Amino acid sequence: MIVAGRSAEDFLAATMGMTFSIGPGCHIHHAPMCPEFAEAGRNNKKSDYYQMGPKAVLSSVLLTQKGGGVSEPTDGDEVPHGVVTPDPANSTMVVATTSPINDARYYSMLDAIGQRTADLIVITDAQGRIIYGNPAAQSAFGVTMDEVRNTPAHLYLHPDDFDHNLAFFAEVISTPGASARQDVRTLSPSGDVRLLEVVCTNLLDDPSIHALVINGKDVTERNEYIHRLQALEERFRLAFEENMAPMSFADSNDLILAVNDAFCEMVGFSREELIGYDSTPFTYPDDIGITESTHERVIRGRAERVRYVKRYLRKDGRVIDVEVSRSPAREADGNILYFVFSERDITEERKLTDQLSHQALYDSITGLANRTLMENQLAKSRSSIKRRGGYNALFLLDLDDFKGVNDTHGHLVGDELLVAVARRFEAVTRPSDTLCRFGGDEFLYLAEGLASLEDVKSVARRLLAALDEPFHFLDISIEQRASAGVVIWGAANSDEVDLLQNADVALYEAKRYGRGTFIVYEPSMHEEASNRFTLIQELRNSLARNELELYYQPIVQLPDTTIVGFEGLMRWPHPERGWVAPSEFIPLAESSDIILDIGALAIKSAVAAASQWARDIPGELAPFVCVNLSAKQFHSANLVPLIESVLSQYGLPASKLVLEITESVGISNFEETMATIERLEHIGVGLALDDFGTGFSSLSYLAKINPRIIKVDQSFVQLASSSERDATLLEAIVTLGKNLNVTMLGEGVETNEQFSRLVDLGCSMAQGYLFSPAVKLTEANAMVKSNFAAGRSSR
Repeated sequence: MIVAGRSAEDFLAATMGMTFSIGPGCHIHHAPMCPEFAEAGRNNKKSDYYQMGPKAVLSSVLLTQKGGGVSEPTDGDEVPHGVVTPDPANSTMVVATTSPINDARYYSMLDAIGQRTADLIVITDAQGRIIYGNPAAQSAFGVTMDEVRNTPAHLYLHPDDFDHNLAFFAEVISTPGASARQDVRTLSPSGDVRLLEVVCTNLLDDPSIHALVINGKDVTERNEYIHRLQALEERFRLAFEENMAPMSFADSNDLILAVNDAFCEMVGFSREELIGYDSTPFTYPDDIGITESTHERVIRGRAERVRYVKRYLRKDGRVIDVEVSRSPAREADGNILYFVFSERDITEERKLTDQLSHQALYDSITGLANRTLMENQLAKSRSSIKRRGGYNALFLLDLDDFKGVNDTHGHLVGDELLVAVARRFEAVTRPSDTLCRFGGDEFLYLAEGLASLEDVKSVARRLLAALDEPFHFLDISIEQRASAGVVIWGAANSDEVDLLQNADVALYEAKRYGRGTFIVYEPSMHEEASNRFTLIQELRNSLARNELELYYQPIVQLPDTTIVGFEGLMRWPHPERGWVAPSEFIPLAESSDIILDIGALAIKSAVAAASQWARDIPGELAPFVCVNLSAKQFHSANLVPLIESVLSQYGLPASKLVLEITESVGISNFEETMATIERLEHIGVGLALDDFGTGFSSLSYLAKINPRIIKVDQSFVQLASSSERDATLLEAIVTLGKNLNVTMLGEGVETNEQFSRLVDLGCSMAQGYLFSPAVKLTEANAMVKSNFAAGRSSR
């Protein structure tokens, strides 16, 4: 409050000991002051005015400021004597009186004070009965003045604190003029508990007061807030110090303010070695810039919370990968107080991620790129060729007869061979190219930036030549070749070419032309592949509709040409295409599992036919039947159970069934081959070795297989008449069989000259068009009956 251009404090100091006037008609005369007020005025201490205590408060008259003047008290005829002091809360001036005041006027002045202060004021008599309570006190106690007047004050205090409060008030009452501070809980009639911070003053001996005066503040909300804040701080402290995640605080310059134990453990430094420093000492040198850049981003407001990965260099020298989260704590005006860092050691996680990533993109056996990585690289190569020009080429390489290696030597040796092949291919791989294991025994090679078709062929020859030398594993030596399908594309058609499909089509053609070679894809091959696909689907459908039929070609005894057996040959009368040649559909069937179904059909049909012959012609004169087995069927675990079941079903003696296999089937996975042969011999089924002399014959294998019949390939039979060399070969093969005590059968006999040559060499059996082509079952049955009748009449 300003009086005559001065503050209240200046006004008081300037007017001490003087008579002064406040406003028109209002005079305040100087009177002797209490020493405390005088001292406060002399020292001009505002705080002393505010803290004079209850005696000054209770001996005062409140004059409220109105329109630049001060109102005058209305009770009494005399103008009060005293000193003016300011009330900081209400911008009012309080006149502390020292002269006696009657009760009515006293309480009127007291109420004027109590009504205008947020602090509570309670007055009790010597017996502790409430004489007065201002509105703030009434609110704290939860009652009105009319309800509490002349009632004991302790009724409104919390009963749990009775003994404690009793001791406190007793101490104050026992000492005249004493004043003491205490926290007191009140309990209202409605059950509301409040916490009060009070000062109790004993003015019982003061003749102008003669009461116990209590004034104070309701600190319930303040204390609850403090307790909540303390609890929050404690939780934060525990969350920080006891957190298993490494955490730290740093100032706006990134100097460390605090770290928890987990952080110290992560970096290997103590608190003393960290606090007051930045992260440079334990940051991997190459990653220091990461910290600086993220700090700059947040400081400049380009990011609020940032997360990044950096490397730390621990005190023991070990490098770790750490994921860091940086968040700023800001003041109300937005200025950064400090940074909070939450961090996580992801070293092992990254190792695992790298391992999983490697497993996802690289082959586990050879370590080469896998199909996924190659497909990604192919996509990139399509884009790059548009910019660079030239040609790219994809080579699909398939190991020839790799299954035979697994079957003969086991999968461990097979895996070792795959690794060795991969190393050979790697040795001739250009830095710009990509090599991958596509799956099984197939490899893909992507060559980029080639200039011409000749460059493509050069790469293909180099890849295939890498397998020229045999592979050696301990005491095992393996000659392994590969076939390759090649597809070429340039910038003009990089998006149109179905690379993998076309490479597979070209590989199929390479396998057809012979192993150990490569074929470059031509568009016409796609049509042929489409036709093959269509044909194999039709073959499945025909098989399901029972349109395939077994025909029978007679096998005659030499020299009298008596029919002693038949070879069952599958025929396919297509409802639209007409007759489909076996040379066309059998290879298709062998490339899929359809060959197993066709083979099962052939065995059932042949056994059914031979069982009828055995019923018509008793004893040994009944002809036997031969059935060709594919490699898949011969090595199938279901072969022997199928044969046993069919023989039992039709009641055919096992000796009347002969199974034909080629040399290549017989020597692949030789241990498994011998196990199957032994089981067949055990049930009495015979074995014929077909196309003998056309493969890489092994006398040691031949002796172990010990077939009942060796079928000499028709190429030797038919060429013997035109070449002395071929004639010599035919003679050597037949002689070899006779010396091994094996029945020799000449195939493809078409002329009498060929027939005579076989007879002269002592060959036991023959078959071919000279005697009869393959015929339907009805014709074969007629041949059997006719042959039996002729044989019986001749005897």
